[in-house]
Amino acid sequence: MPPPGIRPTRAAVQSSNLRSAMNSRPATHGGPLAGSRTEAAPSTVRKETAKPQPEPGRPRGGWPAVASVAAVSFVLVLSEFLPVGLLPAIGDGLHVDTGTAGLLVVVPGVTAAVAAPLLTVASGRLDRRHVLIALAALITVSDGLAALAPNLGVMLAARVLLGLSVGGFWAMGAGIGSRLIAPADADRAASLITAGISAGTVISLPLGALIGHLAGWRTAFVIAAAAAGLAVALLSIALPALRPTGAVRAATLARALRRPPVALALLATSAVFFGHFAAYTYITPYLQQHAHLGSRTVTAVLLGYGLAGLAGNLLIGFASGRSPRGMAACAAVILAGAVLALTLTTATPVTVVLVLLWGAAFGAVPLIGQIRVTRALPHAPDAALALLVSASQTFLALGSLVGGALTDHRGTTTAFAAGAVAVLLGALVPAGRAHRKEGTVK
Repeated sequence: MPPPGIRPTRAAVQSSNLRSAMNSRPATHGGPLAGSRTEAAPSTVRKETAKPQPEPGRPRGGWPAVASVAAVSFVLVLSEFLPVGLLPAIGDGLHVDTGTAGLLVVVPGVTAAVAAPLLTVASGRLDRRHVLIALAALITVSDGLAALAPNLGVMLAARVLLGLSVGGFWAMGAGIGSRLIAPADADRAASLITAGISAGTVISLPLGALIGHLAGWRTAFVIAAAAAGLAVALLSIALPALRPTGAVRAATLARALRRPPVALALLATSAVFFGHFAAYTYITPYLQQHAHLGSRTVTAVLLGYGLAGLAGNLLIGFASGRSPRGMAACAAVILAGAVLALTLTTATPVTVVLVLLWGAAFGAVPLIGQIRVTRALPHAPDAALALLVSASQTFLALGSLVGGALTDHRGTTTAFAAGAVAVLLGALVPAGRAHRKEGTVK
């Protein structure tokens, strides 16, 4: 437009009109006309960029996928601890004593401890969806084989398969919630997945005992196999393709162990697992012999223990913004105090309250350990969880063995006292180092 007060010539007006007409024509046959001005191009670009585009790395699957992983976690723990309530019946059926039948609990733990790092490294850059579905399918195979086992050898082979599933699935699946859901809900997703673990703990012992009483121990494994098959189907439907965050190598695991925040978290969690299972594996004979509770009351108390563990797990999921180190120390102190106090009382109401406190405290431990190691090693979560699963399963098995030896030679009270001391030692690891920084990631 000319400056004010100056009249444009006829030629200028015609030229201006021609340019306006050319610019207003729609771009066809590959773009605007030759010689036209370029003001129209930005408008076209703006329209194209306004279209919604998928965000790279955007979480997929959502809560249904998280729930499917939680379902597999549930049947995994259900299958791992199902024999605890069935050991006498299994021993009779396979013609071995109850102590030997206890290997059905120890063998999966030892296998998982070895399998967690090995499978994590071996799976390399495979799609995590395929790996997790295959590991979940092993649960069905294991439980089905256990239901048909003619002797102890076949039964132990079935439990080795379960140990492979436990080690691999926990190492690669426990922390996968953060990739399926928005980052703000990552800890809640992890809480839901570990809630499946707590729910399995709730159901395994009382369900095994009940079904074993009504229909035999083989039927209990058939039901577990059916539940595992359903969980695998849900996982296959809901879980999206998931590329690995990076290949985990043995050197990665070695470097992780040299990081003080990772090593301290593993040490503290392992001590709690050792002490807990030194006592918990023998909680049924303890409640029957020391607290003089009947079998029905014991089943009800154990159900309450599991429900309290589920509540403790969910509470940690909502309080995950607090210091994981402080939460670990608090849970360990409560757990140790409850177990130690149980050795000093035989009153039924007090015993029930202490068992509930024990359950709530331990229900928080797996999730706290997971949060600590993944925050200490944020760029290699698979490596962090592989180490956590390996350490916790190793000390689970050791705790059960030591607790069994103490129970046989000194009684359940001694096993409980030793377990409480081990848990307190675990509490000292985070409490004594609380002034140090947790690592590069808070």
